[in-house]
Amino acid sequence: MQLKKQTGFTLVEIAIVLVIVGLLIGGVLKGQEMITNAKLKRIESDNAGLSAAIFGYQDRYLQLPGDDDDANDRFDAALPEGDGDGVIDGTWIPGDDQETGIFWQHLRASGLVAGDPADPNPQQNAYGGKIGITYGALGIGGHVTVFGQLEGSVVKVLESRLDDVNPATGRVRGIAADSAAKDLSGEAGAAAYADLLLYDVVFRF
Repeated sequence: MQLKKQTGFTLVEIAIVLVIVGLLIGGVLKGQEMITNAKLKRIESDNAGLSAAIFGYQDRYLQLPGDDDDANDRFDAALPEGDGDGVIDGTWIPGDDQETGIFWQHLRASGLVAGDPADPNPQQNAYGGKIGITYGALGIGGHVTVFGQLEGSVVKVLESRLDDVNPATGRVRGIAADSAAKDLSGEAGAAAYADLLLYDVVFRF
């Protein structure tokens, strides 16, 4: 009786497969890193661009967007107006008729931010959360921009580039994201960032 000869992979074939698998894993990880870096740069550029739009509006019209009490006469679209007191009032994700929502309408009407001037809803950031503005947040006096729902691992990188990596101090601060808590004026920054948690992050400008 003749026995069948068993065949299998040679060491060379196994080595080739392992090399290919390693290259695929390396490519995926590198691709993820490139995507993360692109999103980080977009957050930084969106924040810088929004600050530039605010200062551009102020230079052009001598008022703050959202707080502008002459916007209805200034633009063709009929827009709500602010009270002209120098403060953009309201929670960073705005409720009805808050200046923090009118803020987006004024910027869009001016052409400094793209979009429909009738729309008071905030823009989205690169991670799918909202971008907002408010006055006084996490112990920072004055106006701040807010980027919502950022991963802790991402915020650590942003902090290391721009500030002191402490959620409670400096010009960049963070608090655990909570869709129900949009008034940050009386809140304090988190004790530390955890990689897998989400944070609402404020930037002083």
